[in-house]
Amino acid sequence: MSAPERIPPRSMTPADLLAEGELTVRGRLREASNAALYCTVTHDGGEAACVYKPVAGERPLWDFPDGTLAQRELAAYEVSEATGWHLVPPTVLRDGPYGRGMVQLWIEAPEGGTAPELLALVDAEEPGPGWKAIGLADVGEDRTALLVHADDERLRRLAVLDAVINNADRKGGHLLPTGDGHLYGIDHGVSFHAENKLRTLLWGWAGEPLTEEAVTVLKGLEKALTPDGPLTLRLTPLITPAEIDATRARVDALLASGKHPEPTGEWPAIPWPPV
Repeated sequence: MSAPERIPPRSMTPADLLAEGELTVRGRLREASNAALYCTVTHDGGEAACVYKPVAGERPLWDFPDGTLAQRELAAYEVSEATGWHLVPPTVLRDGPYGRGMVQLWIEAPEGGTAPELLALVDAEEPGPGWKAIGLADVGEDRTALLVHADDERLRRLAVLDAVINNADRKGGHLLPTGDGHLYGIDHGVSFHAENKLRTLLWGWAGEPLTEEAVTVLKGLEKALTPDGPLTLRLTPLITPAEIDATRARVDALLASGKHPEPTGEWPAIPWPPV
């Protein structure tokens, strides 16, 4: 789908447009596991394409409370904004044609598919230069191939964000590069569980030291997540006190270890299907 030109007035941010504009459903994203609707939003001369996920369209999950996925999507955006990395597209909670739900700015793929490759399958035992190994994948006919991801600083930042929010579903299809070189991550509804559920394709840096940039960002999150900190106040209406405490504990653990987390073996480390 081709997104309309985004022309928000100078005083209006994308989040303002998403929150205040008139939401019109244009179609449904059928590949989504929960109801996800392609929409346009217009307000005061501004227009943008967006995704609307009504709470009423969320499928029940055995390990997450019913009707909370939209709130978790917004919570992921709040943490992303607090990092300063802006890894999650502008996101709001609001009423829409099918009730309250999450509305997120639509990210258009680069024209001509010119985005650099982020994931690949290679017929080798070790990744080549510029790549990180994820693990072996069954490619049929009793053959396996090595699944790799790019050794890309944008992915590395996203791996840190996923570790903080405890993302249980970081698939390849959730990575959206833009034509200007930015990278967004989407679909964070199964995040912030109080128990460790990190499940991701971005294991290439597991056990490696965090970058200085990441340490600085995590120290900022540590301050923002104090009991009366600004990020805690923004998360309080969205996730439970226990989940906020667990988020704070994950930040503390990352700073204490100084390393990217490694799979624990208590939970499947890689989502299925991976893309």
